[in-house]
Amino acid sequence: MSLQDKVVIITGASAGIGRDLAKRLAQEKARLVLAARSEDKLQQLSTELSEGGTDVLVVRTDVSDPNDLDALVEQTIERFQRIDVLINNAGVECFRHFENVEMDEILQTIETNLTGAIVLTRLVVPHMLQQSSGAIINMASTAGKHCPPFGSVYGATKAGLIGFTQGLRGEYLDRGITATAICPGFTKNGGIYDRIVQATGKKTSRAQGGTSTKAVANAVLKAIRTGPPELIVNWPPIRPAIVLREIFPRLGEMLTTAVSKRFLRKAAEMSAHEQDVTSTGDPDQPTV
Repeated sequence: MSLQDKVVIITGASAGIGRDLAKRLAQEKARLVLAARSEDKLQQLSTELSEGGTDVLVVRTDVSDPNDLDALVEQTIERFQRIDVLINNAGVECFRHFENVEMDEILQTIETNLTGAIVLTRLVVPHMLQQSSGAIINMASTAGKHCPPFGSVYGATKAGLIGFTQGLRGEYLDRGITATAICPGFTKNGGIYDRIVQATGKKTSRAQGGTSTKAVANAVLKAIRTGPPELIVNWPPIRPAIVLREIFPRLGEMLTTAVSKRFLRKAAEMSAHEQDVTSTGDPDQPTV
């Protein structure tokens, strides 16, 4: 499948995986709709891509706001008259001791990671049905395959995205619309992983591994072209561990927890520290 002149919506396009995806799709000569809350960053990226000849539309979007999602789809159709690919990439991380997670943080994580993707897909699918084609890419996570300690809310939203993808495939695959769940591990240049490493000096264990934004972008392009149900993007491969956990739940739980708990506890402690600093009014500290 050639991506030349295909209209692609990317949420969460201002940084990390979304930004790298936009650059990669621009190389494929796709027409891009960039959506995120940070309009300044989107405009900077748009200028860079437009100078290279890419047709770009910027729409400031908070995916937790249904009105913003309506506007995103309406402006896309007004500008390009079609939507070929939707990449539900926007998301927030929530790695905390569960007893310390605030109620508004739970709701924000669910609305951003899961509800926003479902609502936006609902708005896009009728347009794809009219053209009898389309590809929906949902950015899930390995956390959705085996929910990690200190990440129960985050993992639940990603597991929900995987289930949502499966339902879409069952309903629309024979009507020309594919849906794929992309499941990256901890991603370099993609968000919280880099901050944890910088703050603690600790990386994931060799058994747990991770990936890069470049590898995730490659997986997304493969998904658009071939439409598989799911792609896990991590090195070393973790699917054998997932299968083991399905066959021997207690043993699999012990092994997956053993390789991840120490690193994720660091993530939880860092997030708690960031929240404490933010509550004192220090604007230079990032929040999860």
